[in-house]
Amino acid sequence: MELLQASADGKLEVKPTGKSIVKAMGPLPEPHTLQLSNLDLLSGRFPVTYFYFYCRPFGKNYPLIIQTLRISLAKTLNFYYPFAGRIIQNPQTNEPEIICDKNGALVLEAEANIPLVNLDFYNLNESLQGKLVSIQPDFPLQIQVTSYTCGGISITFSFDHALGDASTFGKFLVSWSEIAQQKPITCSPDLRRNLRARFPPSYHPSLDQTFVKCTIEEISNIPPTNILLKRFYHIDASSISRLQQLASVNGKKRTKVEAFSAYIWKIMVTSIDKKHGKCKMDWLLDGCSRIRKYENPMSSYIGNVLSLAVGEASVTELKQGSISEIASRVHDSITKVTNEAHFLDLIDWIECHRPGLMPARVVLGRDGPAVLMSSGRRFPVVELDFGFGSPVLGAVSSIIERSGVGYINQRPSAKCDGSWTVSAILWPELATALESDFIFQPMSSADHLQL
Repeated sequence: MELLQASADGKLEVKPTGKSIVKAMGPLPEPHTLQLSNLDLLSGRFPVTYFYFYCRPFGKNYPLIIQTLRISLAKTLNFYYPFAGRIIQNPQTNEPEIICDKNGALVLEAEANIPLVNLDFYNLNESLQGKLVSIQPDFPLQIQVTSYTCGGISITFSFDHALGDASTFGKFLVSWSEIAQQKPITCSPDLRRNLRARFPPSYHPSLDQTFVKCTIEEISNIPPTNILLKRFYHIDASSISRLQQLASVNGKKRTKVEAFSAYIWKIMVTSIDKKHGKCKMDWLLDGCSRIRKYENPMSSYIGNVLSLAVGEASVTELKQGSISEIASRVHDSITKVTNEAHFLDLIDWIECHRPGLMPARVVLGRDGPAVLMSSGRRFPVVELDFGFGSPVLGAVSSIIERSGVGYINQRPSAKCDGSWTVSAILWPELATALESDFIFQPMSSADHLQL
């Protein structure tokens, strides 16, 4: 099929060229229903998309790449069969559940009208929905492989958040790449979702201030905000080290994430409406290494094991405070909930409020201006080799049209030099404030990618 010609203004145009449903290859358990755990209900039903971009694969033609991906995906679904099921709303419980019925994963193929080097890696609003990502609700796992005129490709993996969290999706993608390279998988996934409440359930009352019970309709109808800009940024290793030095004083060494958070929090207060006297920063926390009451280690657990740490400060304190003082506040906010007791309390809180979904209040925009921080430092980037080389960029974003909270995710860049790739969903004033400094560099194929 003839490739598209570039449009007159050079904008990205993408033409769909194929669609297939990939089912598991081999025997599977009989069709059954997988109940979501309490922490699955916390994460809601947001679509999560991971982007990977690859230069022209040497010695591999496009049809062979597609064939390799389909065959290896079918084999991977033998181990992760809920990913090939359906997620439906149970009319009796009013909660979503996974129907493991071998429905399959959706694979889309498309052609772009430009080479990868001409793609706008900074302004994702121009390349996301309807171009590099197209969501169909019948498939909780969807993949789009897009070819470019230079021979390079991008692969977008879109997951329904009910399937799991970033840790789960990382395990799935690594297993898939291992199978594609004909290697044994390093994770034997635990699909039981056995995070259950204690009896009788009990929890700390502070959770009532952080999380809220709501319906999927309420999540879908978040009041309009100006948190609409979707961006990719590059941050040099030297900038990260400098922030960590500023945050670490008097013998107290702060982590890179704590220092980075402190910097963003201080910048953030310059971008909010003057009517707000306070603002919040929140951090997504992985509980897999913190919940120890279960016999089997949770390193292979498949599902959501996330919670939220909340920090609040007055605008005056943040404006006047140093990076080290704000980093100390960040550290204290995070360490309050980095323990098993918090996660067990959270599981019990959800049990006491079922049925329904239980997102954080901040996600629904009910707590004033806030930024949600998510660290992807362990998420695979260069490891995602499906037999045609490592990617030049790997990052996360979302096609959600409404957000009640700003979102920033950092992960190692594919350059493996200590630099970061940062994904962000921002309001315009915050984007301007962050870009006015030398730290947040708009992602550029010429300056930051090996194209």
